[in-house]
Amino acid sequence: MPELPEVETSCRGIRPHLVGKSIDHIEVLNGQLRWPVSEEIHSLRQAQVHSVSRRSKYILIETGDGHMIIHLGMSGSLRVIDADEPLKKHDHLIFHLPDGKQMRYHDPRRFGCALWTHESPARHTLIRSLGPEPLSEAFTPEHLIQSCEGRQRTIKQHIMDGHVVVGVGNIYACEALHFSKINPKKPAAKVSKPKLRLLHQNIRKVLSNAIEQGGTTLRDFTKSDGQPGYFQQELYVYGREAEPCKVCDGTIKRVVLGQRSTFYCPRCQP
Repeated sequence: MPELPEVETSCRGIRPHLVGKSIDHIEVLNGQLRWPVSEEIHSLRQAQVHSVSRRSKYILIETGDGHMIIHLGMSGSLRVIDADEPLKKHDHLIFHLPDGKQMRYHDPRRFGCALWTHESPARHTLIRSLGPEPLSEAFTPEHLIQSCEGRQRTIKQHIMDGHVVVGVGNIYACEALHFSKINPKKPAAKVSKPKLRLLHQNIRKVLSNAIEQGGTTLRDFTKSDGQPGYFQQELYVYGREAEPCKVCDGTIKRVVLGQRSTFYCPRCQP
C-alpha cells in the first residue's frame, strides 16, 4: 500500500509534467473506484495546473476552478508516459497532456479515488479532520504527548490514527517504534514522556529518510513498466518475522494489532 513517502514521491514525480501546463482532457476508462469518479473532473479540460501538492496521502491538483483529489488506495500509481504506450489492464484514468504525453492512473484493486472540489481541499470531508503533517511544525513532541494522555489503545495504533498525525503507516510505525525501543503493544498512556519525545524524533526521521530515498526513483515516472515512485529501503523489523534483529541479534516477532501485522524485537522493545 502506498504510504506517505511514496505519495510524496509521486507528487514530486508528476509535478514537473503538470504545473504550468494545460490538461487537454481526461479520459475515464473505469469510473468505479472506491467512490465513483467525479463527473466534475472534466472541468479540467484545457485547464492550466497551478500546483501539485499533498495532504496526508491525498494528491491535490489545483487549477483556477478548483482541486482534483487523488488517493492511490491500496495499489494505485501514477506515471507519465508517451501517448502511444499500450494501455495496461488496470489503467482507469488518462490525463491527456501537451507534447504527446499522458498521465495514467493505474489501480488493480480500485480502492483509490479521483474527486473534485471547488472549495479549498482543507474543507473537504475526507481531509478537514486530519491531524498534522508529521514533518510540519504543527507536529511537536508536546502534541504527541498530549494526544496520548488517558489513551489505553496501543501506542502503535495511536500513532497510526490520522486524527493524531497523518501518514504514519504500518511500515513506518513499526520502524519508528523499534528505533525508540518502545513495545508496540504498550498502551499509549503508559509510554513515558522521554520515550514519546524520542518516538516523535524517530517518526520524523524514518519518514524523512524514506522520502530522500524516494528521490532516486523520480526517473521511473517516465517509464511504462514497474511501479513508479515506490522504492526499496533497509527495514529493521517490518516484514522480518523470525529473522535476527539487526541491533541485538534477538528474533523479530510478529503480532496482529488492529488487524495489522506488527513486527518488533522483544529484546530491544521490552
